[in-house]
Amino acid sequence: MSQFQGTDKGYCVITVRLFGMTKMLAGNQGTLSLNLVNGRRVKDLVGVLETGYPAIGDLIQKKKVLVSVNQEIAHEDTTIQDGDEVALLPPFAGGAPMDQVSDDARFVRVQREDFSVDAEINRVRGRSKRIGGISIFLGTARDRSKGRDVDSITFEHYEGMAQKKLREIRERALKDFDIIEVAILHRYGEIGIGENIVLIVVGAEHRAEAFRACKWAIDELKQITPIWKLEHTPEGEVWVEEHP
Repeated sequence: MSQFQGTDKGYCVITVRLFGMTKMLAGNQGTLSLNLVNGRRVKDLVGVLETGYPAIGDLIQKKKVLVSVNQEIAHEDTTIQDGDEVALLPPFAGGAPMDQVSDDARFVRVQREDFSVDAEINRVRGRSKRIGGISIFLGTARDRSKGRDVDSITFEHYEGMAQKKLREIRERALKDFDIIEVAILHRYGEIGIGENIVLIVVGAEHRAEAFRACKWAIDELKQITPIWKLEHTPEGEVWVEEHP
């Protein structure tokens, strides 16, 4: 969350959250405290970054890193107000006990622990006796990537915004496809080779819509959800930018 100090003549200090490769480019710092002197718009923030952290500034100019304000993607003229939550988002890699969470939270979760595929299928199946077809996508950790051996993977996520985007995907899937229910789960933290990472379960009356909605949901997750993947290899750690 941003913190402003010294507001005389427009001068302020803002704290910006960093994720994924932006942390590495800033010397593995999780936050940056930046002085804004000439304005409080996003483009003023980018100007400061270009001076102090040119590699990050270059990625922002190339649209490879986005700026978010209050968990929404911002444009250059977006104003940064006192108390706003500001973060830099590199390309996306995209718990309480179940009886204590809302209905939506049963079907949309970001969690560290593993999940049961059978239990999530049954959760979707239990929504309606009209469900006649269930399509699933299960993503697991593999031991090679782009010709490199991979020992393990660590997923980092933007707490709050990641869950918000997954809820949006669920709501749009229920609205735009002829389906009955969809569950979306993604793990974070370190994940061993062969372990589960992400699960999409779609229930519909007929298989065709279940297939269509499932494919759309996982493709959309990888595009808009602020989750980043760090591969641990014998040669070192590599942040993964693009999605196969």
